[in-house]
Amino acid sequence: MMGNEKILLYWALSLCMLLLGHWISIEAAPPGSLITQLPGFNGRFPSKHYSGYISIDGNAESGKKLFYYFVSSERNPAKDPVVVWLNGGPGCSSFDGFVYEHGPFNFEAPKSKGNLPTLHINPYSWSKVSNIIYLDSPAGVGLSYSKNSTKYITGDLQTASDTHAFLLKWFEQFPEFLANPFYIAGESYAGVYVPTLAFEVYKGIRSRRKPVINFKGYMIGNGVTDERFDGNALVPFVHGMGLISDSMYEDLQSSCKGNYYDAYASEENDVCSNNLDKVYKAVDGLNVYDILEPCYHFPDNVTAKGNESLLPLSFQQLGVTERPLPVRKRMFGRAWPFRAPVKDGPVTLWPLLANTRHINCVSDEVASSWLNDGAVRKAIHAEPKNVAGTWELCTSRILYDHNAGSMIPYHRNLTLLGYHALIFSGDHDMCVPFTGSEAWTRSLGYKIVDEWRSWNSNNQIAGYLQAYENNLIFLTVKGAGHTVPEYKPREALDFYSRWLEGKPI
Repeated sequence: MMGNEKILLYWALSLCMLLLGHWISIEAAPPGSLITQLPGFNGRFPSKHYSGYISIDGNAESGKKLFYYFVSSERNPAKDPVVVWLNGGPGCSSFDGFVYEHGPFNFEAPKSKGNLPTLHINPYSWSKVSNIIYLDSPAGVGLSYSKNSTKYITGDLQTASDTHAFLLKWFEQFPEFLANPFYIAGESYAGVYVPTLAFEVYKGIRSRRKPVINFKGYMIGNGVTDERFDGNALVPFVHGMGLISDSMYEDLQSSCKGNYYDAYASEENDVCSNNLDKVYKAVDGLNVYDILEPCYHFPDNVTAKGNESLLPLSFQQLGVTERPLPVRKRMFGRAWPFRAPVKDGPVTLWPLLANTRHINCVSDEVASSWLNDGAVRKAIHAEPKNVAGTWELCTSRILYDHNAGSMIPYHRNLTLLGYHALIFSGDHDMCVPFTGSEAWTRSLGYKIVDEWRSWNSNNQIAGYLQAYENNLIFLTVKGAGHTVPEYKPREALDFYSRWLEGKPI
């Protein structure tokens, strides 16, 4: 009997130590980083939230201070993956993902001007199954800043290096999460951010740089990848969607020989260029980020460059969304590039609004009113506007150099190294059409291990996928635009959770 009592006592003590250790580990966060309340939300957080700044270049006074908002998993924070989320631009804040896509709350717009949005629990938050870091990167974006404006001159390679430095410091401050599987995720121009950062993380692991991150893979939605693949994607997309006629498509095939990007950029092929101009005229006035949605027009009477037409007032309405609350007027989008001036960058066909801080077709009123409120900033440990500046969905205060080139070599290297990659696309996005992502994933030449098929969510076909060797999956989300989790939150959580858990999608 004594032996049994000792065994029972041993297991009881072990369980107590395990629970105590878990409690201590969650409380081991940096002092002052825990968020205890948020203006607009009444209730108990479903998990613990932390936020703050991390200085990454050793100069606490005038260096780069990157802002993060960390949501611990609502399921099992000690075991669930840690995911860092990056929005695109370059120059767009990851609070876009937090407020409008897969954050822990749905934001209900106030009924009268001057009031803050009301926050409700989001049933499709990605924190249901993962710990997630929303990071404003590079410095100068969102709530991240530097007192030295020269720090706002950056590019693909510098941003990847800076974000890797942030991650190393973050894991030093949150060492209890080092053993968790780690993933990098993002959308739009994060099609560049994610692979370049992933390669930096790999190099750090290879050199045994401490702390050693348990990196497992990455995922990208409607991501910028390669100028030619992305540039050649529009014509087959608009033809497949019935936005141009068969005769227009035949003329394009005949005159451009399938190389629309080079022909239009060089303007050496006049016939091809003229035929492409007809395409742009045909789609003029459509919502670039979801061809099925109306385009939101701002009341300041500013139109997009090269597009003088305005949709009728009847189109200035709330878009249809599966979220329980309408979060913003459509369209939401993250064009490439959005705001940041780009040195030696690619040709972009989708310009910003002229003489305005707004992004064409996008209403960011809910996020802007919340994140520029003094009480909100205090609650999330962010500096006030006189220090960090006004929060904007996408900023023009950085000068950005697209200097990493095509992402295809990055994807090939990373997948051959054994990292898992999920490339997903909302199939109604015209900004970075799925046709380009489908083409470049196929161009890697990997053997198909799961041929094109539908995948289901809630007992309905939610899209299509094709899986390749080397742990590469290409997936579409039916009826979604540029920001997939915003349009299809249930479906997005489904494929996200299945992929992280290694289950078939």
